[in-house]
Amino acid sequence: MSRAFNARDPRLLRNVPLVLLANALLLSPIALVTADELTDQNWFQWRGPLGTGVALNADPPIEWNETKNIRWKVALPGKGHSTPIVWGDRVFVTAAIPYGDELEPRYSGRPGAHDNLPVKQHHRFEVLAIDRRTGKILWQKTVREARPHEGGHYTASLASSSPVTDGGSVFAFFGSYGLSCLDMNGNVQWQADLGDMHSKHGHGEGSSPVLHGDTLVVNWDHEEQSFLVAFDKRTGRPRWKVTREEVTSWATPIVVEHNGDPQLVVSGTGRVRGYDLSTGKVIWECGGLSANIVATPVAADGMVFAGSSYEKRAMLAIRHEGAKGDIAETKHVAWTRMTGTPYVPSPLLYGNSLYFLRHYQGILSRVNSKTGKDDGGPFRLGAIRDVYASPVAAANRIYITDRDGRTQVITHSDHPDVLAVNQLNDSFSASAAIVNNELFLRGERYLYCIAEK
Repeated sequence: MSRAFNARDPRLLRNVPLVLLANALLLSPIALVTADELTDQNWFQWRGPLGTGVALNADPPIEWNETKNIRWKVALPGKGHSTPIVWGDRVFVTAAIPYGDELEPRYSGRPGAHDNLPVKQHHRFEVLAIDRRTGKILWQKTVREARPHEGGHYTASLASSSPVTDGGSVFAFFGSYGLSCLDMNGNVQWQADLGDMHSKHGHGEGSSPVLHGDTLVVNWDHEEQSFLVAFDKRTGRPRWKVTREEVTSWATPIVVEHNGDPQLVVSGTGRVRGYDLSTGKVIWECGGLSANIVATPVAADGMVFAGSSYEKRAMLAIRHEGAKGDIAETKHVAWTRMTGTPYVPSPLLYGNSLYFLRHYQGILSRVNSKTGKDDGGPFRLGAIRDVYASPVAAANRIYITDRDGRTQVITHSDHPDVLAVNQLNDSFSASAAIVNNELFLRGERYLYCIAEK
């Protein structure tokens, strides 16, 4: 039987950075909030407040279409696959906007390049703040103008890294086109240029920054020298930088805690590694994933779950507490799985259930996170086809959105029932954000706020 998800369980708040609570009290323009209210009222980073894809105590609609349960819909000025983030009364998105005369096409010269779009124009890389209540664009800030050195896969975007906020600043990462810190009114506080990223096959960029305390971390895995770099979020000064023996990955780092000490966990083709957040020193590492790492790990209760699917399929369940050195053949690997694992969409961790899609197709596995055993399934999602967006959850429901504009809503249960299949007139690669009774979907052309009117 599935265990009911207890949103008030204090263990579920362990991975919420304490600085976010402080900033909610000191920096945010909204009313003072408690820890529970923070997780309820904000979706401040990629994969939500706990980094697991779950919205605590939220209750968004089950059904919608272009004329039902759309509070507002706003046209976006440019393309982006970054997830919208929400803080207080504002929604933040990033976009890459072409401008100027059409130029001689610039093609990616990376080995094995295929299915890529050429670059034909300069682009503005912008951050937008949108009124959560009305959908009005409050401000739109250009943080960089450039002609991209490569365009990416035809399904990709030049704004695929999701921003993160602490309620006082917004941190927007455009990979080769820089890292920017803006205040809540759109004023640039500092910027960092990390150089040009050279992705595998020239397919593009997409790892998002992670924020914990005063430390902001970017993972830079590509076909040349890869590295991790940590910045002081207040000043933009680097705190440390370490090289990585890795090739291109698109996974976002996560932060876990062991005895109050934060560890940075990063998936890669060579290894999943745990780093000391304060120094960048490797604490533990474990091989076993495939090449082309896209899915971001999830973690809770002393466990990290990392999956991949390319030339092979793999899911690793790792006990990170007390882990040291190479743990591949030790008791710290709780279980492994070699079937049905995710390529593009990241896993969803909801209570004791770990959900993941096969590759990026509409076949869903639901396994017990403690044992790796199937809790029923796998389940074929008949209405869902290609899925790049990661699944999200709220109110004992799972929301899965595909690239054809459909979102299938199913029950969080041993044998999920289909509650609805909802169609919108857009294509979706960005993952949804859920706050209170609202669900935010960012498409190729529009940003939707889905809520009962």
